[in-house]
Amino acid sequence: MTIDPYAPQSGDPRFHVLEYRLILRYRVLTNRLDAEAVILAVATQALTEFRLDLVGLKADRVRVDGEKRTSFRQSNRRLTVTPTAPIAADQEFRVSVRYSGSPGPRTSRWGQVGWEHLEDGILVASQPVGAPTWFPCNDRPADKARYRIELTLEEGYTVAATGELASHVTSSGRATWTFVDDIPTASYLVAVHIGRYRSEGLPLGSMPGTVFYPAELRSRILTDLTGLAGMMTLFERCFGPYPMAGYTLVVTPDDLEIPLESQGMAVFGANHLDGLGSSERLVAHELAHQWFGNSVGIGTWQDIWLNEGFCCYAEWLWSEESGGLSAHQQAKHHHALLADLPQDLVTSDPGAHDMFDDRLYKRGALTLHALRRVVGDEVFFDILRGWCERKRHATGTTAEFVALAETLSGVDLGTLFSEWLDRPKLPKIPHRTRQG
Repeated sequence: MTIDPYAPQSGDPRFHVLEYRLILRYRVLTNRLDAEAVILAVATQALTEFRLDLVGLKADRVRVDGEKRTSFRQSNRRLTVTPTAPIAADQEFRVSVRYSGSPGPRTSRWGQVGWEHLEDGILVASQPVGAPTWFPCNDRPADKARYRIELTLEEGYTVAATGELASHVTSSGRATWTFVDDIPTASYLVAVHIGRYRSEGLPLGSMPGTVFYPAELRSRILTDLTGLAGMMTLFERCFGPYPMAGYTLVVTPDDLEIPLESQGMAVFGANHLDGLGSSERLVAHELAHQWFGNSVGIGTWQDIWLNEGFCCYAEWLWSEESGGLSAHQQAKHHHALLADLPQDLVTSDPGAHDMFDDRLYKRGALTLHALRRVVGDEVFFDILRGWCERKRHATGTTAEFVALAETLSGVDLGTLFSEWLDRPKLPKIPHRTRQG
C-alpha cells in the first residue's frame, strides 16, 4: 500500500483500522468538544511509529494497548505515535487518544471541509479530507472500518449520524445519542448532523427511510421527496439490492452549496428542496452513492469517476424512468455541452485539483453510456449489478471494472475504455451495436 498522490498528507498505509469507538462530549452553544477515540487496528507491516490524522484539535493523552509510557508528538495535521515496543506485521493493537478543542472546518484545495457550523447546529461534510477535524483517523478512502459513535450534548437538539441509533437517553439537561455502524465505512463518509430537527419516516419499499428537517419546511421537503421510493425501486433493479441498513436524509435550515452523501445518509440544504422538484436529479444522485462510492468504494482518489460518473448516469436513468429525457437523450445533450468545453481532463487520472470537476462527472457517465451502446442493455446492467455484488462493502479500481465488463460481455473493451477514460479528447458516442 502506498500514499495516495492526490492527498499525500493524509493517511498512513502501514496499518488498517478495524473499528473506531468515539466518545464525544460536545457543547453546541460554546463549540467545545472533549472526546476520546479508541481505535482498533492491525499493522500491515512492522511499526516502530505510526501516524493519525488530526486537524484543529489537541491531543493530551495517547495510549497504545493501555501503555502509559506511549509517546506522541503533534503537528497541525498529524499525530505521530511511538509505542513502547515495536508492533509486528499482522499484529492487532489498540490506540486510545484523548483530545479536545473547538472543532471547525479545515481549508483544503477543495474548499472548507469537515466539521461545519450552521446557524443553530452542526453538520459534517468530510469529503475528501475533512474527517480529522473531529476525530483522529487513518484518513484514506481505502481504509474502511466499523464505527461506534457516542455523542453527548444539550437537550433540545436532534442528532443524526452514521450507523443505526442504538440508544438515546437524557439526564440533567444533557442527551446521549449512540450510533453503531457495522458496515465497513471510509472515514470521509462518517457524518454527524445536529439541529432542531423533526423526523419522519419515508416509504422506501422494504427499506427503512427517515428524513430530518426543520418543521417549517415540512410541506415542500416531503413534496420533493415523493419520487424517492421510485428511485429506490429503479436502482435496486439496475444495481442490485440496496447495500445499507436504511437511508436517512437531513435537510438543514441553512442553504448549502451542494448536497453531499455519507454512509447511509445524505444532507441537503434548504435551498435544494424547494417544493418545485428543482433538485430531483440531485436526490437521485445522492441515493445512487449508496451503491457507488459508499458500498463499492475506491482505493485512491484517482478513481473518483467510479463514484461520480456512475451516480451521474443514475440521474439519467431516473430521468428516463420518470418520464423525462431518455438516458440516450441526456447523453447526447451532455456530450454536446462537453464538446464546447476545454478537453484537457483525463477521466482516469484527473489530478487532485480537478477530481470534482463537473466534466469528470459527465464524461464518466458518458463512458458508461458508450459501454451500454456497445454491449447492449442486458449485459450492461449485468455488469453494474455484478460490480455492486462483487465489490459490496469493499473497494474497486478502474482496471477491475474494465476486466469485469470484458468478462461478462465477452468483448474486448480496451480501446473503448482507453478512448473515454485515458485520453482528453472527447470521443463520439458509439452507434448501438447490440440490442436488448
